[in-house]
Amino acid sequence: MSDERWARLAWSHIVEPEDEKVARSIATHGAVDALERFVSGPEARGDAHAARVGAMDIDRARHVLDRLRVRVVVPGDEEWPTGLDQLGVPPVCLYARGECEVSVAEGSVAIVGSRAATAYGLSVAADLGEGLAHRGVTVVSGAAFGIDAAAHRGALAGGGPTIAVLARGLDRAYPQAHEGLLREVSAHGVVVSELPPGWAPHRHRFLARNRLIAALTVGTVVVEAGLRSGSLNTAKVARELVRHVAAVPGPVTSVQSAGCHQLVRERGATLVTDAAEVLDLMGRLGLDAVGVARAPETPESELDPVALAVFSAVPVRAGADLARLQAHTALDARTLLAALGRLGLLGLVSRDGDRWRKVPSPRREAGGGGAR
Repeated sequence: MSDERWARLAWSHIVEPEDEKVARSIATHGAVDALERFVSGPEARGDAHAARVGAMDIDRARHVLDRLRVRVVVPGDEEWPTGLDQLGVPPVCLYARGECEVSVAEGSVAIVGSRAATAYGLSVAADLGEGLAHRGVTVVSGAAFGIDAAAHRGALAGGGPTIAVLARGLDRAYPQAHEGLLREVSAHGVVVSELPPGWAPHRHRFLARNRLIAALTVGTVVVEAGLRSGSLNTAKVARELVRHVAAVPGPVTSVQSAGCHQLVRERGATLVTDAAEVLDLMGRLGLDAVGVARAPETPESELDPVALAVFSAVPVRAGADLARLQAHTALDARTLLAALGRLGLLGLVSRDGDRWRKVPSPRREAGGGGAR
């Protein structure tokens, strides 16, 4: 395994993520033999790889990793997340720094969204992260500005581990302003990349990073996303991997939520509004289910149609006599008196002489109810 580990480290210094040809060669020959074939073949002397092969120094790379306290995780390690093996082109290795093993991603949920998030989106992402952490679920995101950072901070506030997946080497924070956040993630979770130290973030590396976020988790929640957001790419990969995809609705006037609405309308994403609903979709079968949302039950909600009609006809302030109530309800006196008696027992109406009126309540006083 040691030779395999350092061969994979070498591969990560030579080729870009998602190199299908290299992935096939490693799958066929193993990382060590595939590397020997590559280095002795014509491709290693081509313009695309010659400089990287010539600069490859395994001992120096290991020294850098020791200095950064970064470990190399490869398939076969106990902390290797097996969800990555379902990718068409899995990473050749992972670089990890943190107190938790990367395998903490088992059963985790990704929360992603816009960098230019609104106050609404930031609040929702933080609440989701905290709520999931409280329930023992690891939160995975990309440590970017906006939704990603809010999700990480929410998870940390909830006392749970969180995984930050970067699109650059772990020698530097990205974005630089999140150095403190990534330090905290490392202390309570783990920071991960498939890129070696020294490699900078480029657009195609962000897209490659997104596939890791989707593959590490059982599902992806998109909180805010424009129609061209990279978060939609993460959701697309999640769908292709047969993972759950959920989206948080936003104001219909917000361009930052247009991508979320598109996911629900055209891509079959599940609409969610809180951590309980996320777990109802993505959590343990039978254990994380939530009941159907219902309005609070009140004495009025339990009335039969006749009693409800009578209750609606009884005034709030000025009482009504039996004749007036009969005119409003078209009920005979016996039926009407029976309904009024039941309403009285429920504390909904009171009788004063020959007149009836609703018993005042704060809700009815504020919003009105029935004839006056």
